[in-house]
Order: sequence, then structure tokens, then C-alpha cells
Amino acid sequence: MELYYHPLSRSCQKVLIALYEKQANFFPRLVNLHDPVERHNYMEMFPLGQLPLLRTRGGWQISDSSIIIEYIDQHVTDNTQLFPTDSVLNIRSKMLDRLVDNQLYHIMYEIERHHRLPQQMQQPLLLRQLHKQLDIILTEFDKQVEGHYWLCGDGFTLADCALIPALASLPAEVQLMEYFELNRYWQQAQLRGSWLLVKDEIDQAKQALHTGIQPPP
Repeated sequence: MELYYHPLSRSCQKVLIALYEKQANFFPRLVNLHDPVERHNYMEMFPLGQLPLLRTRGGWQISDSSIIIEYIDQHVTDNTQLFPTDSVLNIRSKMLDRLVDNQLYHIMYEIERHHRLPQQMQQPLLLRQLHKQLDIILTEFDKQVEGHYWLCGDGFTLADCALIPALASLPAEVQLMEYFELNRYWQQAQLRGSWLLVKDEIDQAKQALHTGIQPPP
């Protein structure tokens, strides 16, 4: 398997967590889509230009992070079972994964995009609305994790692969301690071996950006 990804993408981090949880063998292919040459070469192989992308041994290309994880879970059967065999927990993990991808990631992206705008183009009212939406969804996850070790009980699942990268990159003004259960969850998540490996890649990528040295493809 080959994974095309960039460590600073939350969706890519989500897949990396799954790969490390499964202790899967894969070839990492770092792609910097902001580099014109890398972007051109990548889009020649995969015209949709999305990351992450998993290429299987048979040449099949899978570009959705959740489906990539499902493929990995089905083909690497050792270690953590990321899609629970219990039907209720299975649906719950998929539901919470969709909530992270479709709402939490989206709201965070909009806040980050707004902060990148020139000062004169920023809209304080819109930013307050986005932060209100963020508070609503974080409160929901605070309720969801109450009474559970991980999001869907005692087992680490697809939903945890999705949520951890979001918590790691919350806006600086968000005080996670205000969400008691979610803060407890984040404290234990930071000790998870798969996340520590991903965090190491994130730190290296950030250092490369600060020094002007791009990571190798």
C-alpha cells in the first residue's frame, strides 16, 4: 500500500492514526500541493487532487479518509478493530466520524480561513457565529464521550481517529477545560502511541515550514 498525504492535513492525520493503530505496512508518499511541480505531478496520477489517497497493491485508488480506514481495517486484521463488530457500536462510530468530518472539520477550516484574511476583510460577527457553532458541536462531543473511555466505549474506533486531530488543532481561543469530559478524553488521547507517532510527523513538518525546508516527496 502507498499513502499519499501531508502531515498537516487533519484528514491525513486521521488515516495515519489508523495505519499506526493497525501497525500496517505502507509506503509513505508526502505531497505538498502548494508546490506547483508536486501538485502537477500528483494530479497527473490523480486528477481530483485530493489528499489523502491510498493506492492498494492492485492499483486501486481510494481517496476518502473514512473509506481508506475501512479498507485498512478489513485487510489488516491484527491489532485494533477500528470498525466494531457490534452493529450498534459500528453505526455509532460511523455517525460520530461523519459528525467530525462534515461539521467539526468544516467549522474549524472556516475559522482558520477567516483568520488568514487581511484585517480589513475580517468579519467579527461571522467569526462569533463560527465560534458559537464550534461550541455547540464540542458540547455535543462532550456529551457523547461521557461515561466512555473512548468515543464509542472501551474500544478505539474510526471515530477516535477522526476526533483526535481536531482536538489537537482547535483555535487558540478555545478553552478545552470548559468541556470536562472532552478534556479528560484529550488528556488520555495524547498518550496513545498512534497519536504520538503522528504528532512527531506534524512537528517535523511544522519545523520544515518554519525553516523554509520542504519535506521530501
